[in-house]
Amino acid sequence: MGDRVILHSDINCCYASIEHLHHPELAGKPLAVGGDPEARHGIVLTADYIAKKYGVKTGMALWQAKQVCPDITFVSPRMDLYLRFSRMAHEIYAEYTDRQEPYGIDECWLDVTGSSSLKGDGLLIAQEISRRMKSELGITVSVGVSFNKIFAKLGSDYKKPDAITTMYKSEFKQKAWSLPVADLLYVGKSTNRKLALFGIKTIGDLARADEEVLNSHLGKMGSILWSFANGYDDSPVKLENTHAPIKSVGNSTTTPKDLVCDEDVKIVLYILAESVAARLRENGFRCRVVEISVRDNELFSFTRQKKIDHATNITGEIAAYAYQIFKENYNWSKPIRSVGVRGADLVTDNYWEQIDLFSSVEKREKQMKMDSAVDEIRRRFGFYSIQRGLMYRDRILSAVNAKEEHTVHPHGYFG
Repeated sequence: MGDRVILHSDINCCYASIEHLHHPELAGKPLAVGGDPEARHGIVLTADYIAKKYGVKTGMALWQAKQVCPDITFVSPRMDLYLRFSRMAHEIYAEYTDRQEPYGIDECWLDVTGSSSLKGDGLLIAQEISRRMKSELGITVSVGVSFNKIFAKLGSDYKKPDAITTMYKSEFKQKAWSLPVADLLYVGKSTNRKLALFGIKTIGDLARADEEVLNSHLGKMGSILWSFANGYDDSPVKLENTHAPIKSVGNSTTTPKDLVCDEDVKIVLYILAESVAARLRENGFRCRVVEISVRDNELFSFTRQKKIDHATNITGEIAAYAYQIFKENYNWSKPIRSVGVRGADLVTDNYWEQIDLFSSVEKREKQMKMDSAVDEIRRRFGFYSIQRGLMYRDRILSAVNAKEEHTVHPHGYFG
């Protein structure tokens, strides 16, 4: 049997590129997506290449980015927009293979072994995908072409933006082994430091190292990284399935005043649950885990989560679970400053599950329809056009429009 043909496609500066399409007036000017530009807090999620040349990096505070690049424009993240582009990219990929494995919103592995006899070799398919992303979506990708997932990803990272790099069996030693070991997937800062201690600076050094010695310093991860470096990764690109391309959708807010009783928390949890559930519905996801995070006014924080009976995107269900988790875990020793709600372990709307005898399918259907109607009214007439009765109990707390303040977490490699 011949080698597999694996591509890794990475949308260049994904969020910033999509924002540039929607802000033609900023063409040629540095742009970064992140935080709340008005309040000047938060961090850079992604910057375009112009901003990067000035030294703007992902994870930098907005004020630091402004220092190194005074002309920068910040825009708030619009995850629903980026997810829409991600879905359109996957529709293009689907014309070449059903073996697609998303790695976050902007990256994806594709196993095109089966279609290379029809469409040409991996390089030709990569060139065609690259052309189509430009002409149909207006964004560029970097694509790695290889015989396994790890080197395909290394190929897409090798040259950016808008580039295609092959990492075939015959060439990976000369191309990959001279690269810094930190370029390899899952060599983070601390692993990189540990490897440097015994003289491993490049991927080649890692490949030639003694596997037993690596294991003694890094545990099981030593063998995994050693096999990555030597090209022994044979993990499959998973078939398209009902798992979402992201792990979780969450919202948190620092409240306009300290929360001092259960009623206060209930109001904020409902607002956050509304935002999380609306985003899940908007993007065709449901969650199987609900998580809350709580920080008191002395900055002590904790998170708790609960596996729920049925995958859901119903606002009332997510809010009720969130409140139940809160009641079971907080004893009111201090007032609360910040609260978060997250829907995790996401599945898509195609997910099938057995309903137990005690669940009312009709009641859940009605709740879903009601939530969809509320979404539509708010879409047309604004977030505050329709509110829950609960919100009228405290107008200060219910003035939080959490839907705009959200985080999305990408999937990891080890599924």
